[in-house]
Amino acid sequence: MKKIKIVIVENDEDERFFMKQGFEGSGVFELVGQLTNGDDLLEWLETNRTALPDVILSDLNMPGKNGYDILDYINANPDYSKVPVIVTSCSTLNSTINRCIAKGAADFVPKPETLLEYEPFVHSLHHQIRQKQLVK
Repeated sequence: MKKIKIVIVENDEDERFFMKQGFEGSGVFELVGQLTNGDDLLEWLETNRTALPDVILSDLNMPGKNGYDILDYINANPDYSKVPVIVTSCSTLNSTINRCIAKGAADFVPKPETLLEYEPFVHSLHHQIRQKQLVK
């Protein structure tokens, strides 16, 4: 099975560490980028135009460009609009989820309640990506 190339955008250093452990240990994802906010992601995309990820997993609330800004940029740019963006957040308010989907998010997944739950989170995310056929 082909590994899914993923970029994570997360401003919290501890969360990035546990995400990295979960994704690298999963055997089904290839972590191709770890960025701290939307500004870093846009710069990374420009630098890596020929090697785009299969999926972007973005936190919603970050300093600089946040998850909403990322969705606006990705969906307005034909070079990147085919890359699905999955938004993650501690907020599970329907209004937040609906706004993300309305802005073009491929999916919304709540963050794990503890940092130790990232391994099951990663496996659940993989299942959702395959089930929704977000990656060919």
